[in-house]
Amino acid sequence: MQASLRLLAHRKFLPLFVTQFLGAFNDNLFKTAMILFATYVVFKDPQQESTFNAAATGLFILPFFLLSALSGQLADNMDKARIIRAVKLAEIGIMMVGGLGLLLCEHHPMTGVVLMLAAVLAMGVHSTFFGPIKYAILPQHLDEDHVLGGTGLVEAGTYVAILAGTIVAGWITPPQAAAAVLGVAALGWIAGRFVPPAPRLGPPVELDYNMFRASWRLINGTMHIRRLFLAIMSISFFWMIATVLVIIFPPLVKNDFTASKEVASLFLAIFSIGVAVGSIAINRLLQGHVSARYAPASVLMMAAFIWFFHYVSGGWVQAGGDALYTVPEFLAQPHSWRVLFALFGIALFGGMFVVPLYAFMTTTVPKDETARTVAANNVVNSGAMVFGALVIMGATGAGFSNRDALLAVVVMCFFSAGLAILLQRACEQENPLAKRP
Repeated sequence: MQASLRLLAHRKFLPLFVTQFLGAFNDNLFKTAMILFATYVVFKDPQQESTFNAAATGLFILPFFLLSALSGQLADNMDKARIIRAVKLAEIGIMMVGGLGLLLCEHHPMTGVVLMLAAVLAMGVHSTFFGPIKYAILPQHLDEDHVLGGTGLVEAGTYVAILAGTIVAGWITPPQAAAAVLGVAALGWIAGRFVPPAPRLGPPVELDYNMFRASWRLINGTMHIRRLFLAIMSISFFWMIATVLVIIFPPLVKNDFTASKEVASLFLAIFSIGVAVGSIAINRLLQGHVSARYAPASVLMMAAFIWFFHYVSGGWVQAGGDALYTVPEFLAQPHSWRVLFALFGIALFGGMFVVPLYAFMTTTVPKDETARTVAANNVVNSGAMVFGALVIMGATGAGFSNRDALLAVVVMCFFSAGLAILLQRACEQENPLAKRP
């Protein structure tokens, strides 16, 4: 772990880490502030709340599905640092729109919601073009034996940033959030200017601007490698699971735990802490070796904790009338520690599951193909996440509760475990030394 943390002093790593950290913080500060406002103020029905959260998630993910192919081509064809500066500049403009939506949401709720959803869609475009770079640039700037550590730090930093953004969003007013997201966007642009150049490594890439044809070619060009195909599918199932959980948490907290938006922020914060800890812990267990050997056990443990969360939520004593538990009141309940322990376990083993798969993915292909590989992964991930959001919309529309959805997530975990086992076997067949830690 100490060796990984030393990367933070590395000139080729620190600016990228800070840029990614600020972007993740800003993204989640804005999205969480919007979702909490919609859940606790605009909408008064659990189905409407879940539907809105799913719709917002779908809008954010849609650009990944449509534009990841182009973003991967650009990242492998241009200086990655130059793209970072461009997208960080665009973030300032996007947050102006989103900030205006936050300012209007108190007195003109629907106008504010429309502007915020527009900003969410634009942030999806922003993240689509930044996403391939944050992983693809690591093998270009770091030695191979530092890629796993760098990936773990990026993931851990991302989830710490999510944690910070989520907590702050639960405790500040919409006007304060509007000022914060614009200021952080400016800081992200400044940090991005310090990322060292990362020019094209291979021959020029002929850009294909046909979104659907380019996406098909991108996936077809990377998924023919069996172990890469299985890694991408495993990552996609993880993000489907994570999407479902993030969508249902706020309405679950409000309607099942009868708790305030600050408690909903606490739930998301505990989830972020767990993933961050798991991201660092798995690097320690693997000792820097890129391997999927712990992936099956990790996702099965994740399933066990999701079932435990479902179990403890069933015995929760709700607040009387229209009252909502504050954070101190929630923590004072007899079984609150079990709820938070279950949340932490879900996230811990989720982080241990997914981080090695990202490192495995970026080190499986030549360095001049890593951005396109990450982009192909993003296309498949986004499809899985949209499917997860649609499942929640369909389930709540059919009358199923958010708590019932947790059992569907347990089933998804078993599918992920099966893919992880196949990936581990594929690696061992191609390289018998992969069995070793």
